[in-house]
Amino acid sequence: MMTSALPAARAKSDRTAALDESITAWALAARGGDADAVERFVRALDRDVRRYVAHLCGDPQAVDDLAQDTFLRALGSLHRFEGRSSARSWLLSIARRAVVDSHRHAAARPRRADTPDWQLAVELAQPCDLPGFDDGIVLLDLLTALPDDRRKAFVLTQLLGLPYVEAAEVSDCPVGTVRSRVARARATLMDLLDDSEEPAALAA
Repeated sequence: MMTSALPAARAKSDRTAALDESITAWALAARGGDADAVERFVRALDRDVRRYVAHLCGDPQAVDDLAQDTFLRALGSLHRFEGRSSARSWLLSIARRAVVDSHRHAAARPRRADTPDWQLAVELAQPCDLPGFDDGIVLLDLLTALPDDRRKAFVLTQLLGLPYVEAAEVSDCPVGTVRSRVARARATLMDLLDDSEEPAALAA
């Protein structure tokens, strides 16, 4: 079973790498003033940015604004993008800074006491094809139980599909730290999932 899964995983990795090359090429072309490349670049990464900021900020009402802010910052900084890393990891780094800046801005104001609508966040970031989980299982509630650094590492690598090296660039930490955080996040999620299934098993 493990052997049969390897070719599919390798093919998926190859497709992701090829797409990243195209996205990076569009970013470089957009830097040169190609309007069509700008549109392709934004369209290709819009979903990833929305999923990422939804997981980071925990407030579905803020996702649209944060995604827009991310792309505005990116397009304003394209002249400095040289393609040394993938455009995807570069953009997600900008998204992370946008969320951090948003938190800092919110911390300086009185906070509202309402509860975020997590269901919308689930719809925006519904995971699939995760080893050890059936398609359609909502992980967002479990992810909120993780420490921020582990949740971010898990989201980047397991939900958005970034290689560990690029996730380390986005998170501004060593790649070994990302691997450790993901491993610990997986272990915690599996424990939480087992705990949530025990009552149902006892009832049966």
